[in-house]
Amino acid sequence: MSGYCDFAPGHPLHGPYHDAEYGFPQREERVLFERLLLEINQAGLSWETMLKKREGFRRAYDGFDVERVAAYGPADRTRLLADPGIIRNRLKVDAAIHNAGVILGLRASHGGFAAWLDAHHPLDKAGWVKLFRKTFRFTGGEITGEFLMSLGYLPGAHRETCPAHARIARLAPPWMA
Repeated sequence: MSGYCDFAPGHPLHGPYHDAEYGFPQREERVLFERLLLEINQAGLSWETMLKKREGFRRAYDGFDVERVAAYGPADRTRLLADPGIIRNRLKVDAAIHNAGVILGLRASHGGFAAWLDAHHPLDKAGWVKLFRKTFRFTGGEITGEFLMSLGYLPGAHRETCPAHARIARLAPPWMA
């Protein structure tokens, strides 16, 4: 991902994400759900589009509140599919609602999304992809890999000479364990 380290710093949208979020370990359920939702919606589009629409997604999906999103019904689907602030794709909207329900189930089975990730770490990318495809909707290899890299479960978010890499290393992300 060294290319990201070349062009992102100083960019008005990519820069802050590169410098303070991408590859940094996260535990908070809302952050994990947001990242999963954004990665799913990025499929076929640019990450810059996701960063531009991030606030729209936050508003549309109730601040990434898993319980609220899991309870969405037909009126919410209709509302989301009409919202120009997000990606209006039925499969992606349905995946967000379904995956929120899956995350609720992970609370019961593992104590939460982060604990579920921890319970399966370490896996290689192929193992993660297989697990995600079995567990969530709309999570192919690229989506799963980027999601896990963005949260520090897989290496490669930054090249070793990138200042963000050094900050991440001090936080002992799962892939370094």
